[in-house]
Amino acid sequence: MPIRRIRHAGLTVIAVAAIAFAGLATPAAADILPPDVPESWKQEPRATEGIPSPLGSRAWTAPGGAATPGEFTLSPGAMNAETATRVTRLDSVLPKSGVQNLLTAANRTAVSSCVRDPFGTAPDPDIRYCLQNDDSISREWVPQGFTGVSDAQDDELWGSAGNIQLYASYDGWDPGRENDPNPATGDCTAAELEANDACNQKGVRITFLQNRVNPVTGVPEIKYRHVLLGWTYENSADHISFDGLHASEYPIQKGVHAGGIVWYGNYLYVADTRNGLRVFDMRTIMDLDPDGDPGTHDAMGADTDGVKTTANVEDKTKAGRHNNVWYSFGYRYVMPQVAAWKFKSTQSNPAGSYACVATGAPKASYVSLDRSTVPDRLLMGEYCRPAGDHPSTGRIASYPVADLEGRSADVPAEGWANYLPMTNGGGQGAAAYNGTLFVNESKGTDEPGNLWRYRWNNGALVQNGQAIKTARGAEDLYLDRGMGRLWSISEHRPGVAADCTANPDPLHPAGTDYCQRVPYAHKLSWLTAQP
Repeated sequence: MPIRRIRHAGLTVIAVAAIAFAGLATPAAADILPPDVPESWKQEPRATEGIPSPLGSRAWTAPGGAATPGEFTLSPGAMNAETATRVTRLDSVLPKSGVQNLLTAANRTAVSSCVRDPFGTAPDPDIRYCLQNDDSISREWVPQGFTGVSDAQDDELWGSAGNIQLYASYDGWDPGRENDPNPATGDCTAAELEANDACNQKGVRITFLQNRVNPVTGVPEIKYRHVLLGWTYENSADHISFDGLHASEYPIQKGVHAGGIVWYGNYLYVADTRNGLRVFDMRTIMDLDPDGDPGTHDAMGADTDGVKTTANVEDKTKAGRHNNVWYSFGYRYVMPQVAAWKFKSTQSNPAGSYACVATGAPKASYVSLDRSTVPDRLLMGEYCRPAGDHPSTGRIASYPVADLEGRSADVPAEGWANYLPMTNGGGQGAAAYNGTLFVNESKGTDEPGNLWRYRWNNGALVQNGQAIKTARGAEDLYLDRGMGRLWSISEHRPGVAADCTANPDPLHPAGTDYCQRVPYAHKLSWLTAQP
């Protein structure tokens, strides 16, 4: 019998996991999703959706030309106060772990002395990290956004944690939905769930990487840990709970793309493509396995009902509170959303298309931080492919990032905006430093991507040098100022195209391919020296 994953085609349901679990064992009736989903259970942000206009080309200037910064204005999420209350309540039930503690408990290892090669004929980067095979070739988790401690702190230090990078991945595979005769229903059978936990819609996870010296052995190492992002809600039993991230415009799967992330101070900003920004707090990372032994099912706190709870990080089939047990799709750490910013303008970009309107709310395809300006600014840009009546190559603008901490009033973009100069569009990530704008352009799986350099000239973005070939599937950009490196990550995996041909790697023989994912960095000095 198929398990219904949504109740209303037009809504994003928060308690998805409770229903998905129902095919394996019936949860307590009080924890089942009610028939009529309350408005408060829909996730934030939710920008106003309009009808795409074929006349959007009227505001179009030219590649690199000026756009309208006012269209980028962000408004506080309508549920920010309620969300903060929920997180405080969740915080009273689940123990916390800071960034340094979760890195101390990092359970996965990357290596830099490896030959995985998504670069092909492109120049090798200054450094690359080869992830464990299940991350490098995962069909489920697709890497996107990138940030690090150089964004987080002006002095590039986070206590004693040292050099840290973060990347985001979205859950891009739901075999039950994709194989279902009616994909819109998002059904997984009990057998499918048991055979493959990918049937669960997990949303987004953040990976914390640390390049460090092992305090015991004195040997340099690269360790990392995945953290699930969560959305809090009250279920029908009035229990505080959480689920993975799902965007309002998609009732099932592939909602929050997490194409860009910025870590600034205590906050992590995650791009929500059609809506704006989601905000997370490094001080509210929850630890569901404090003793580090998954088999002990540690005691958690009590909610307002006073009932004692435990946690289970071995069961990957659900998230949130079920029958007084906390689950998290098997992840030890969960970081709940604390606030949101939504576009004030109406979102009229055509859904399901890479084309973009030239006016109205932009797409939040990627974000990055520029600390070379005063004040520090958060850049936001669009991934667009010109088509027909929509010639836009994608807009980019910026915000004073400190203004996003207030959450009580609109935050307009700074007084500039431009269309990207790339004639064919396709910007996957952008980063600015000392007047240069770097933009990653993916060319798919068949050839290396392009890293472009632009400068502003009389209000227009103009090309500065030739395109530099870089990784296939090049994604978001992050600038490590102290090390003088421009970081990114490749998104492709083996088996998705014939162009992903074999490229043996003796260190990781289980999955060898041009399209394996690697976090990587080019030296800024090398980039600026290129013709």
